[in-house]
Amino acid sequence: MPGRKSPGPQVKDKDQYEALRDKGYSKEKSARIANSKGAEHRGGKSKKYEDRTKQSLYEEAKKVGIEGRSKMTKAELAHALRTN
Repeated sequence: MPGRKSPGPQVKDKDQYEALRDKGYSKEKSARIANSKGAEHRGGKSKKYEDRTKQSLYEEAKKVGIEGRSKMTKAELAHALRTN
């Protein structure tokens, strides 16, 4: 990146570090993520909300603490979980 100082030799994945900094992450958090082992392989294992049952979405909304969930439709639960 032009005009930026190098993050230093302690950062293992400088490209990932810079991408995280561009997204607004702090220096510390960016370095921690860029240095974590296997970070590029984590996440993305849960089903899409549309593929889950209404009961499953309700239980997830209950864990998160979404109010009014008992009166919500499946689509409303999915929207509430996405925007929470």
